[in-house]
Amino acid sequence: MNEWLYVFASAIVAIGGYFIRSLSISGAIAAVLVGTIIGKGFSWKGMILLGIFFVSSSIWSKIGKKRKQQLMEKVEKGECRDYIQVFANGGVPALISFLSILNPSPLWLNLFIISIAAANADTWASEIGSLSRQAPRLLPNFKKAEVGTSGAVTLLGTIAAFLGAAFIGFASAFQWDNISIMTVAFFGWLGSFFDTLFGAAWQTVYRCPVCGLKTERKEHCGQKTVHIKGSRFVNNDVVNVLSIACSTIIYVFVIYLGK
Repeated sequence: MNEWLYVFASAIVAIGGYFIRSLSISGAIAAVLVGTIIGKGFSWKGMILLGIFFVSSSIWSKIGKKRKQQLMEKVEKGECRDYIQVFANGGVPALISFLSILNPSPLWLNLFIISIAAANADTWASEIGSLSRQAPRLLPNFKKAEVGTSGAVTLLGTIAAFLGAAFIGFASAFQWDNISIMTVAFFGWLGSFFDTLFGAAWQTVYRCPVCGLKTERKEHCGQKTVHIKGSRFVNNDVVNVLSIACSTIIYVFVIYLGK
């Protein structure tokens, strides 16, 4: 019976996300799948944590929408998440949940929380950091870059990343015992940091042959864009998966090295 309740609850949230244009149809279907697996792995507490991530991220995406309009030409996808974006952010937490079902262990809960924190940190960094009045700096040389450039950071975005991870840590500590908010905040922020590094080093960038804009899109101004940087196979979704996975893997190494 619980499995159907998880499906129903996930569907309600997904439908709501669709109507506020935070999810496409494919994104809503993927959200139901991710939510159900997480519910099966970590019960309602896990689903609540996933919901906190989704709701808080959706709220921040709506704030300063007019200022963010200029960024839409640079990014490959908009705020309406499709199934790939849902799996890019929720795939690692769902996989951890699935593994916890197959082989229960206290370690999985910590990894699950950190993976959600990393996803939330990156989303808050992007949504809030794009509102900064200061020009972003490109890693690792810290040269000034255009707003929306992959691999570029602002002080506001960096603070937002830590607060986003800490927010998940606080919500987790409220639901489960023996959860260190600072540990979750650090490793969640670390995931956002990896996202920036991978974005600067590997994420694909194209240039529009018509207007000269650097963008993640393969087409712009009605023309195919020219590849100028990064791997063609590494877009923002791939970077998200890698950064979330790295934050959890490093946590495992730290835990075992500390024993």
